[in-house]
Amino acid sequence: MRKLLGIAIIFLFALVIILPSLIIKGLGSLRGPVEVETQERVVRLWDQARGEVIVLPLETYVAGVVAGEMPAEFELEALKAQAVAARTYTLKKIEEARAKPDSKHPQADLCTDPSHCQAWVPEGVLRQKYGFWRGLRYEKKIRQAVEATRGLVLTYQGELIVPVYHSNSGGRTESAAAVWGYDIPYLQSVPSPWDREAPRFRNTVTFTLAELDQKLGVNLSVVPAAALIPPKGQAIKVEEYTPTGRIKTIKIGNKTFKGTELRQLLGLSSTDFTWQVQGDRITFISVGNGHGVGLSQYGANGMAKEGKNFLDILYHYYRGVKVEKR
Repeated sequence: MRKLLGIAIIFLFALVIILPSLIIKGLGSLRGPVEVETQERVVRLWDQARGEVIVLPLETYVAGVVAGEMPAEFELEALKAQAVAARTYTLKKIEEARAKPDSKHPQADLCTDPSHCQAWVPEGVLRQKYGFWRGLRYEKKIRQAVEATRGLVLTYQGELIVPVYHSNSGGRTESAAAVWGYDIPYLQSVPSPWDREAPRFRNTVTFTLAELDQKLGVNLSVVPAAALIPPKGQAIKVEEYTPTGRIKTIKIGNKTFKGTELRQLLGLSSTDFTWQVQGDRITFISVGNGHGVGLSQYGANGMAKEGKNFLDILYHYYRGVKVEKR
């Protein structure tokens, strides 16, 4: 009797547990392969510090970019805006790298050089910079900004945009056409009055005239002092301004430079600059910090302080775009 009872229990177990699973499996084979959740997208990153390519989940990489590009103490909505811009930039670079590898990092999608791609810092750097507990709070805040915007990107007419950004524009952003010579519909000049709160809103760099001669290949050290002093001096003279008042071309001695070129040669913070001459020394006074195109980071923080959300910020600095999930 007990033997029969045991057989009955086994039969019932097979009927209730095993048989349904076999039926489901069989139906699945009729429908085709069972869909499996896709893995998170990854970024192949050339880490200059380590001299190797590392592979990171997309959102982990974006968090490292936000930590490297924007002050962690900024408002959460500003960090969210930076996360969307960074993610869009990343996916755009991945598209380009897969179509045509970049000669500076042919085995990777992006690199850690901010002058070529985006700044990026590994986890733990904020704890070293701010101290353990404060850094830990900032890491959590950045992860929150990235997670809250997970998958969100900026598009224009259905295509990922090139969402360039900079520290502060000095009060008004610049158009792509004025800086790089070609028009991009979503990168137009917009007001950014919040930039005036940036700690590096105004910056100065001083050289001796001999140092300037050496850097630029000119001969200002033998020019009469009066010829160097604006607005009447002819030895240094602005030839053309951009629509926002930045220097587009400038003649120094017998050479003409683009404002962007001179900024790089002299390490100026922007192309919105003037100069003063005292004796054998010349001081360049720049307003703003960066190329001035696209998102102003300090402008974003100022908008966030006024209660604007990350969408308000992005739609202000990138004209006519859409925020979509991809």
